[in-house]
Amino acid sequence: MSNHKNNRWDIFCKIVDNYGDIGVCWRLSQQLAHEHHLQVRLFIDDFATASKIISALDSPSTQTSQIVNGVEICAWPTGLIESEIDPADVVIETFGCTLPDEYIQQIQPYDIIWINLEYLSAEAWVSDFHAKPSQHPTLAITKYFFFPGFFDDTGGLIREENLRVARDAFLNSKALQKEFWQKLGLADPVPRNEIDTAKNSVKISLFCYPQADINSLFLALMKSHQPVILFLPFNGKIADLNEVLTDFKLTIGDVLHKGNLTVHLLPFLSQADYDRLLWACDLNFVRGEDSWIRAIWAGKPFIWQPYLQAEDVHINKLDAFLKAYASNASADVQSLLHASHLVWSGNSLKNSQPADEAGTQDEYAESNVWQSLINHLPTLQTYTNKQANALAMQPDLATKLVIFSENLRKNKV
Repeated sequence: MSNHKNNRWDIFCKIVDNYGDIGVCWRLSQQLAHEHHLQVRLFIDDFATASKIISALDSPSTQTSQIVNGVEICAWPTGLIESEIDPADVVIETFGCTLPDEYIQQIQPYDIIWINLEYLSAEAWVSDFHAKPSQHPTLAITKYFFFPGFFDDTGGLIREENLRVARDAFLNSKALQKEFWQKLGLADPVPRNEIDTAKNSVKISLFCYPQADINSLFLALMKSHQPVILFLPFNGKIADLNEVLTDFKLTIGDVLHKGNLTVHLLPFLSQADYDRLLWACDLNFVRGEDSWIRAIWAGKPFIWQPYLQAEDVHINKLDAFLKAYASNASADVQSLLHASHLVWSGNSLKNSQPADEAGTQDEYAESNVWQSLINHLPTLQTYTNKQANALAMQPDLATKLVIFSENLRKNKV
């Protein structure tokens, strides 16, 4: 339990695009409230988008704040008068969203902890900048930069304390899996306990940004050596990605068969159901931050698509992650992971393959990288599960935030 002087937390989230920002903030808010017994207010600026993730959320026009699953959700402050602002003990500014001016003016007289929670990255510089202070240019306030990460000297990864227990219970229960598929309106596509790509279908989930070459992927899977069942959770931005699947109407519940590929278009999933989809599949394509982290904890092979940035900055982030994540893998596994991730993020293998992996370029050429990935799923499954267990030995993001704020509070005394 947190120090009583750090009991009240405010989290500010601006929903820039997609669902990653609110996805992370909503998970963090709930974990701080439920596991650390804190009073949490979550301030958001886009209730329409947030309601996709927080299904019980009402329009802010009906009430100024509302309690959902133990968290008070409030509309982004605008033009508030002094008496309406009651700063919390700990204030988290997520992803550089910038606190409202009205709020900043009110926190100066209070003894608050101000933390800027940054995006997740495996880049080397993160460890150097994690937990560093920054003095406000005009006010007597210090802000601390908190970087989630994959190493002990960073802020850790968001992970609920019962997540792995729930995952294992699901994977070990045919009844829970059947219930999940039925909820989606599907019979269990592949009722088995282990991957055996020589005899059984391969289940794949696909969640991607619009720039992903989904057409080339589908063409490769249609020609796969074994049946592939692909689950596509609904995303409005995929409407222009079906050039190959010309007779696929992109209607929820639609099923398309072409070659060895079967595609199911799923409804928008809750966070809990999306976790179950990741657990249930043999290979997961994920993007951004929230689904990326959940794929890691699923312990299943995955391909991560970072958010597109100018001058290929996203490729630097991808390379840094692969270097860290695959560091304990065999040379073959490292090369395969590197090749498949680069292909999915639109980079040429010839231009981006590390020098020490040049000899394996031919083996994982772009034309056969997806079949190579499927062929190696059993080996990748063993490795990804091992990595999930290793990362779970580190304290999680919420716990590190609470410890960090308490240590700062002690130093203030």
